[in-house]
Amino acid sequence: MKFKVAVLGATGMVGQKFVQLLENHPWFEISSLAASERRVGKIYGEEVNWIVSANVPDCVRDMEMVAMDPKSVDADIVFSALPSSVAKEVEPKFAEAGFVVASNASTYRMVEDVPLVVPEVNPEHLELVEVQKRNRGWDGFIVTNPNCTTIMLVITLKPLVELGLRSVRVASMQALSGAGYPGVPSMAIMDNVIPYISGEEEKVEEEPLKLLGKFDGNRIVPAELKVSASCHRVPVTDGHTEAVWAEFDRNVEVEDVVNAFTGLKSLDLPTSPEKVIVVRNEVDRPQPRLDRDEGKGMSVVVGRIRKDEWGIKYIVMGHNTVRGAAGASILNAELMVKKGMI
Repeated sequence: MKFKVAVLGATGMVGQKFVQLLENHPWFEISSLAASERRVGKIYGEEVNWIVSANVPDCVRDMEMVAMDPKSVDADIVFSALPSSVAKEVEPKFAEAGFVVASNASTYRMVEDVPLVVPEVNPEHLELVEVQKRNRGWDGFIVTNPNCTTIMLVITLKPLVELGLRSVRVASMQALSGAGYPGVPSMAIMDNVIPYISGEEEKVEEEPLKLLGKFDGNRIVPAELKVSASCHRVPVTDGHTEAVWAEFDRNVEVEDVVNAFTGLKSLDLPTSPEKVIVVRNEVDRPQPRLDRDEGKGMSVVVGRIRKDEWGIKYIVMGHNTVRGAAGASILNAELMVKKGMI
């Protein structure tokens, strides 16, 4: 038996990636596509400006779009690709009505009773769902995944915690698709780097503390870790690259870090990659064009691991609309199914 799933905000960049990744999914079947009021009743394949691959998937090409209203949606799980301002109002309505909401929006990530989850990093945080349902009187619930830059970073930080990780500095080089569609004007980004992305640095500095924190039965106690970020937009289509400087409370060698990275175990879930972290410790890797599709876009690739007087520094890269967005929400939903939460 497959679970019925809906996509909220199905016509946008991340919404399209949800649709693409859910096509032929072994556990999930798209039953509803919800969009803005002006698109309700229109045919998805005729209305959407499809940009993620060559063709709109056949399974949704002739599907009529419905309103973002729980009464209009037929689904067990709702995937939210909504802008934060819209998600703030819409997602609680679905949770209150009994739906499981797997959200990519930033709106509820840092809310105290909403789990912020990366399955390989903090699956135990899903226990916060019971606190959320009790607090709010909901039959359903909301689970979120991190910002697309945070998720690449925190997957590499998780195995470093056991080595005595104390502080992190990160400089991101973020792809254009992270800005959605149509994104950054071409004349602004061509021959250019934009050294500011609104709200991004705050997310990258705050979200890892929750993700690496401990659930005490009532709330997440943030990790005692310092994170400093500088975020930049670069003329790359897909794939966020990040330069990371990690400081430890003890002496750590490159070999220790490589062993920690390769020791992070994958999960037995349909969307899980064979390797969560692919170590390609070469002088010129990772590169978005060469490495972003590793593990069908669900792996993160690490290279240039080296030691300096401050600690260990390395480069991490991952596909921002797959592992950093739609794929992350789908993996969360798969984990919830495996845990019997759906």
